Amino acid sequence: MAVTIKDVAREAQVSVATVSRALNGHPSVTPETRARIHKVAAELRFTPSSAARSLITRRTHTIGALLPDLHGEYFSELIRGIDLAARARGLHLLLSSSHGDMQEAAAALRAMHGRVDGLLLMSPQGDGRLLEASLAPGLPAVLINTRAGEQKLAAYEVDNRGGARAMVRHLAAAGHRHIAFIAGPEHNHEAAERLAGYREALAKELPGAAEQVLPGDFTEEAGRRAGHLLAALSARPSAVFAANDMMALGCLGALREAGLKVPQDIALAGFDDVPIARYVQPALTTVRVPIVELGTLALEALAAAIESPDKPVPPRQTLRAELVVRQSCHTPSPVAGRRTGAPSVGPSGPH
Repeated sequence: MAVTIKDVAREAQVSVATVSRALNGHPSVTPETRARIHKVAAELRFTPSSAARSLITRRTHTIGALLPDLHGEYFSELIRGIDLAARARGLHLLLSSSHGDMQEAAAALRAMHGRVDGLLLMSPQGDGRLLEASLAPGLPAVLINTRAGEQKLAAYEVDNRGGARAMVRHLAAAGHRHIAFIAGPEHNHEAAERLAGYREALAKELPGAAEQVLPGDFTEEAGRRAGHLLAALSARPSAVFAANDMMALGCLGALREAGLKVPQDIALAGFDDVPIARYVQPALTTVRVPIVELGTLALEALAAAIESPDKPVPPRQTLRAELVVRQSCHTPSPVAGRRTGAPSVGPSGPH
């Protein structure tokens, strides 16, 4: 039979309430009594009931994380960052995916009511106000790369617009005058920011140059479709900038299938710097997003909000993106003053 708290109380010669207080760290228990109870609990191999402990402490020691997807290197890295910070604090994770659907997101949030101490919300496709309407009143929450609603929630995001501007600026400085862009999904906050950065930098760095935006959805298959379209053009762009690395990798495969060489025939760049980006051939020029750091910072902010719910909400935090130049881009013609560094960019541009 399983050892119960009553067994511990009998062996330690104290009440059940005293055992409960001792195991939950209550200051009313003397050090000597606490030590005796812990010794007896260890000898009996007593494991406290998480459900019973939750009733006493009103804590589940579990964090909910709602993400758009759980597939792919980007989300693997993000979850790794969240998990590293959670484990350091003795917290467990309850993960769910909205698949880009606001109704599924709302249902997932409702399903987590009473099961978690706080929530990490990443829903670039959604409206923060709709998400907040599905939150339990008073439940701490932190937004990740999600548009803020009317309520004041802590929020972390990446400077997607600044990162895209830096990439276009780099390509233009390398001599490219016709730069195509493979866009992300519609109604996606991150994709919209990256597209805006492309357009802003194109207008500033190459006045009069026509934009060329191909549809995409952040998947490798979308990149392949865009690559086949570009390969079939009689007047191809000299460079292609994909709104994320997975589309860039799909595009790379399509260009190779068409007999084109990267970067000799066409330069290629991505966004995110997922781990595989540095290992493909040629290694991918991209914009590095601090994915693991993003997850870690968001979890730490949520843990702080749970421990101190009355503290003021910190201002929205924007993490810098960093231009990473590798072999998938080249200089089509000599350009004076080409910058060879990899500047980091923040909300105000390159530094």
